[in-house]
Amino acid sequence: MIKLSSYITITEDQLELIPIRAQGAGGQNVNKVSSAIHLRFDINNSSLPEVYKQRLLALSDRRINKEGIIVIKAQLHRTQEKNKVDALQRLEVLIKSIMLVVKTRRVTKPSRNSQRKRLDSKKKHGQNKVLRSKNYD
Repeated sequence: MIKLSSYITITEDQLELIPIRAQGAGGQNVNKVSSAIHLRFDINNSSLPEVYKQRLLALSDRRINKEGIIVIKAQLHRTQEKNKVDALQRLEVLIKSIMLVVKTRRVTKPSRNSQRKRLDSKKKHGQNKVLRSKNYD
């Protein structure tokens, strides 16, 4: 069970964990043991609030396919248990990333003091350029 907040949890029956053989070099262990994990999570049939479902489906993430299923492949570790924990953590991070509400920026005017400082620095920079010229009249 993944606890996302005090009122939102994802139960084990909503997740599909499939053990598979890991890719790449690794010798006998990789060839014999199904240590990698495919985690599949159906967004539409989950217990997430509708707002979060829409945000997840709107993401342009390669882990979310056209059917609205999140597919995470974990094969970093040697053991199936560690790969399972890794896949669950990656799913949790993905879902928590869309739970954050981004504040909209409020447009403000620059203060008079900041405007004055900006103009003073521009005048000083212009004076430096004038002093560099070789016009000795």
